[in-house]
Amino acid sequence: MTASTTRTYTIREVATLTGLPASTLRYYETIGLIEPVSRGASSGHRVYDESDLDQLTGVACLAAIGLSIDDMRTYVSNGRLGRDGAEEQIDLLAEHADRLAREAETLEMRRRYVGIKVDYWRAVSAGDQERAEQLSTQSLALADQIRDRLR
Repeated sequence: MTASTTRTYTIREVATLTGLPASTLRYYETIGLIEPVSRGASSGHRVYDESDLDQLTGVACLAAIGLSIDDMRTYVSNGRLGRDGAEEQIDLLAEHADRLAREAETLEMRRRYVGIKVDYWRAVSAGDQERAEQLSTQSLALADQIRDRLR
């Protein structure tokens, strides 16, 4: 008969495996985002098992896509509901996808703004005052659009 052993991990190992700093792992436990982690009998240090690692890997993915703590809590809670939580999961993720699309559009506008400013300074460097004025007008208009988007 062979004894079954369960692999355990230190907080440092879990931090490495998930990409989450140890302080974040502690914080997620403190706020109840993840279930309480077992403690070593003699040391009192956190001892993570495969289940903890799976849970934290999922939470790390949610953090990586930019979900807020509140949205991560909702997602984790709904995940426990299975099919009963599916509609809210869909809504939460669809809203987040829309938010990311808006962020991507804003980032693209900022990238275009920087490109215009590079062209502006090239025109200034070349002594092309007419081109510099055109680019200045374009950059001001785009800066206004960016400001409006961020309000």
